[in-house]
Amino acid sequence: MPRRRIGFAYRFAAVICKPPLVVLLKRDWRGMENIPAEGGFITAVNHNSHIDPFAYAHFQYNTGRVPRFLAKSGLFNKGFVGAMMRGTGQIPVYRESTDALSAFRAAIDAVERGECVAFYPEGTLTRDPDGWPMTGKTGAARVALQTRCPVVPVAQWGANEVLPPYAGRPRLFPRKTHRVLAGPPVDLDRFYGREMTPELLKEATEVIMAAITRHLEEIRGEKAPAVPYDPQRERVEQRRKTRAQAQTRRKGYGGRSVRGPAEHGPSERRQSAHGAPADGAQAGPQYQEGRHQERQNEQRRAGKRAAAREEGLNT
Repeated sequence: MPRRRIGFAYRFAAVICKPPLVVLLKRDWRGMENIPAEGGFITAVNHNSHIDPFAYAHFQYNTGRVPRFLAKSGLFNKGFVGAMMRGTGQIPVYRESTDALSAFRAAIDAVERGECVAFYPEGTLTRDPDGWPMTGKTGAARVALQTRCPVVPVAQWGANEVLPPYAGRPRLFPRKTHRVLAGPPVDLDRFYGREMTPELLKEATEVIMAAITRHLEEIRGEKAPAVPYDPQRERVEQRRKTRAQAQTRRKGYGGRSVRGPAEHGPSERRQSAHGAPADGAQAGPQYQEGRHQERQNEQRRAGKRAAAREEGLNT
């Protein structure tokens, strides 16, 4: 299938975006020969900066095969930005709605029309502390197995040094280098013709992410962690730690359970307000002394009331 023409909107976007990118970043780009010259295909790219979609699009634009990114649907309704997103053929993703599957269908249609669809398999900026790729989502694998198109793994590094993930201010100086390495298509032949189960999609996704990580290791000259960062696993672990810390806080002196105000019943909270032990534990010296003083005061008040009554009877 022949390649799709770049189109006016994409060329206009390039005229706007390329000059600042050229000024901002030096370039070390490798693997352009692995970008297919014809037909539809997928690129699977790691994501480590809010500006790396522009830097990566610059790389692929120079190959003559422009990418169609999957992007949040809200961006398509924002004036000039929305007009450019629509004009350049980007694919809206409607999260948590009845249209959530439309991005998947649109990606398949684009590949079958001979276009390139660029996936960020991680689904968001990496949360790995050292910037390595996280575990991936299965969208790219699903489209690849459905269409049997080539999947080109791409690693990039450098845009994150200008604008690190979740950073507020860019670091413009000294001038950084944007490094890109596009590898040969991932071998997914063993997954074709099989039932597309969650387990199969997860395994195919792991193969794609492993290829991206290997290329990033080559770019950085470092070894990636043996186990990729998994946001879901980290959330589960964080919840476990939070529960453990809460249980530790509830452990009082001598191992007895100490409950917070929200965990007491109404009568217990009223007792606590007067200094009494809310959980039925043995009263301490200060509490006992206070109760003794209160009894003495009550006895004095009773004596005064009795004397007053007696005086009233004698008059």
